[in-house]
Amino acid sequence: MEKANIPPLKFEPILKSTIWGGEKIAKLKGIESDQHKIGESWEISGVAGNESVVSNGPDAGLTLSQMIDKYKGLLTGDKIYSKFGNKFPLLIKIIDATDDLSLQVHPNDELAMRRHNSLGKTEMWYILETEPDALICSGLSRSITPNEYVEKVADHSLMDIVAHHISHPGDVFFLPAGRVHSIGAGNLLIEVQETSDVTYRIYDFGRVDAKTGKPRELHVDLAKDAIDYTVYPSYITKPSVELDGITKLVACDHFTVYRVRVDGEKILYPDIKSFFTITCYEGNLTITDDRDNSVSLKAGESALIPAMATSVTITGNGTSIHAYI
Repeated sequence: MEKANIPPLKFEPILKSTIWGGEKIAKLKGIESDQHKIGESWEISGVAGNESVVSNGPDAGLTLSQMIDKYKGLLTGDKIYSKFGNKFPLLIKIIDATDDLSLQVHPNDELAMRRHNSLGKTEMWYILETEPDALICSGLSRSITPNEYVEKVADHSLMDIVAHHISHPGDVFFLPAGRVHSIGAGNLLIEVQETSDVTYRIYDFGRVDAKTGKPRELHVDLAKDAIDYTVYPSYITKPSVELDGITKLVACDHFTVYRVRVDGEKILYPDIKSFFTITCYEGNLTITDDRDNSVSLKAGESALIPAMATSVTITGNGTSIHAYI
């Protein structure tokens, strides 16, 4: 294993059509597709049944969990591998909402493990594009009790006490597990989250599932104990000051996320002892590791940089979102 040389990895995106999806993801990626209403592109995923498949290099065709099983800490980092094993701990998505998503909440790690044998879901959103008056729902505008929450679901007044925010390109929303939230129509964004597909839907605007002809399932009782009922003074995250093109957007126990602007060349991450992901959303970039392995990214493409890379050099002209643990 000492002779392993894992290059920066690209994956086949997993495109998901949804009832609220649009046409912006294919446009961002510059691809032709017969698939319409693409609401999500799962860029890097270790979720069972929706695993990313390597598209470049000598390991093309392997799934992400197969890659981790093969390379272990060389790919994810020794501490991360000892904690998560063959499960990749982050899920990177691009999301396009032409209609409002349902109002949701996610359980924390403890509750999700007890109920679903899964990680919980803390996540963050970086807004790429917005239509005029596009909204993000995040948090509560006033305090309610768990019983009042159930009553407001029943009388369809729950949205009256949810905090609404007009969104703009460059806005950052940090969504710890327990925070009620929804992506409003007209938002294109990048999402970084824990690897979990556990979602409690608590309001869905009365929509009907096209396949069943019935309203989509709500998880009112499950969500009751998962919601954080605290009212916070602000729900929009203020990034750090940009230094040399680098801005820290979010840092928490589950992930750290940066925006990186490159115009020319930039050397990053000397020995962070973790994998990191790159999602390019404008321009063109070339990523070269310390062993001279290179991969090119254009807008709408992502890469996973193995932990064995002690540094990378990024050249070109573009902007990307980076995440690591």
